[in-house]
Amino acid sequence: MNTTPASSTVASRRSFLGLGAVASLAFLTSGRAAAAPAVPGVFSPKNFSAIRMARRKSECFEVRNRAALSQRRVAVSAPLTNDDESLYSNALGSYTKAMPHDASGIVDPAAWAAFIKAVETGVTADFDLVPKGGTVKQANPQAAFAYDLAGADSHAISMPPPPAFASAETAGEMVELYGHALLRDVPFESYGSDPLVPPVIAGINALSNFRGPKAGGVVTAGTLFRGITPGDLTGNYISQFLLLPVPYGAQTIHQTYKVPMEGDDHMTSAASWLNILRGGAPTTSIAYDTTARYLSTARDLGEYVHRDHPYQAFLNAALILLGMGAPVRTGNPYKTSLNQGAFVTFGAPDVLARVADVSQSALKAAWFQKWRCHRRLRPEVFGGRVHQVLDGGASHPIHTDVLSSSLTAAIRAKTGTWFLPMAFAEGSPTHPTYPAGHAAIAGACVTVLKAFFDGSHVIPSPVVVDPGSNGTALQSLAVTLTVEGELNKLANNIAIGRNLAGVHWRSDGHEGLLLGQAVAIAALKDWKRTYYQDPGTCNFNGFSGEPITI
Repeated sequence: MNTTPASSTVASRRSFLGLGAVASLAFLTSGRAAAAPAVPGVFSPKNFSAIRMARRKSECFEVRNRAALSQRRVAVSAPLTNDDESLYSNALGSYTKAMPHDASGIVDPAAWAAFIKAVETGVTADFDLVPKGGTVKQANPQAAFAYDLAGADSHAISMPPPPAFASAETAGEMVELYGHALLRDVPFESYGSDPLVPPVIAGINALSNFRGPKAGGVVTAGTLFRGITPGDLTGNYISQFLLLPVPYGAQTIHQTYKVPMEGDDHMTSAASWLNILRGGAPTTSIAYDTTARYLSTARDLGEYVHRDHPYQAFLNAALILLGMGAPVRTGNPYKTSLNQGAFVTFGAPDVLARVADVSQSALKAAWFQKWRCHRRLRPEVFGGRVHQVLDGGASHPIHTDVLSSSLTAAIRAKTGTWFLPMAFAEGSPTHPTYPAGHAAIAGACVTVLKAFFDGSHVIPSPVVVDPGSNGTALQSLAVTLTVEGELNKLANNIAIGRNLAGVHWRSDGHEGLLLGQAVAIAALKDWKRTYYQDPGTCNFNGFSGEPITI
């Protein structure tokens, strides 16, 4: 790919942004080259002229135009769905939160029709006509129609449909979610010894369709609740990028966090479940521990991804990598430059800005899939459907793998119902579940970080939460961990952290990572065109371990 502008004589960006428009306008209106005003120490007729600025404008247009044409040539296919909306005319298997519902949690037909019209047209007035069931608003559905100026259009990236409502895969994901709720307060590093863990492992291994990681064909304490990308099964559960101190300018941030008290679960009664489904305000609130702790349990990690800002974890990861002097990737032009160092391009300002930039593009792509394509229901709603079948004999088409699971029975024994215990008082946010927005951001931001840094670099002095400290101290970890592996693990910590809280399915997270990766790859291709120097070839590994070249 040729990314170097046609002319080797380019005015400085500062000059271009300052007076370029004036000089170009003079050139265009006079029909001849007008000399730029001679300002001592800044401009002279020798190095700055309207003709050069006109050329620069043309070059800039060509860079942007080539990027747009390249994206326009990408083949786009119509999204595939799981047909749940067609199968269930009452929207039993679809997202309906914050709309009016009857006593059994079935959405009002008129409200559902108005909602479908609004998400099809995208018109503000149509959204205003969707009836509300409570006080909570829908979370920005019109963002599904937004555009981007770099990378792929949010509607151009495809992803597979989510597992169907009645499928064995959905049942398997629900059983794992019940397992999350049962082990929310067990430290990750105690999974190999805590007596609560083996029954959960046995319940997951009894499933006919479970897509999580396994060792020797079965789920083990070492694979439980982890991701399936390279590095996920190496070392401790929590990524180094969520444990190591963050060098935040002149400040060092130690990663201890405000976490909820043990056993602080919500929405386990029919009344609270229906209130939240209708969009009512929660009648309970999270009770917090007074001691800040390192992330060491599912509840801790779930709360981290409850309160985090969109790209917070990945900004921190970038700062940690920069702070430890992690080497940049092979091919970075400043790696071998004789008398230049990276800064504005290929340096810290570049990587930090790209991480922020790509996070919004990932959200736009996720919002298109959520609102315009799939509208998959949240796990908390499925838990209510399970309760209705087992408690009241409802005929919902739910796979027997979850209805007969030992973990489903364990939830009943613990709470008195079959509702999914939620870590958040308000339950899930008011947008459809598939794909997870957190996962899409994670996939995009981690892909950008892989493009800048050498993934094979070994992280110095890794740590793990001291098992005897109740989350208040770290200790050394004698395991070799790489940048790539820990970035992959970070992406899954953020994606699966939402599952641990009960607000997402496993497939929401994994497919969201892949969507975010695709968003980042398209953006990287466009950004590459904007560098003046030869950016070289960028090689790194994707979430399936596949080689990717930009």
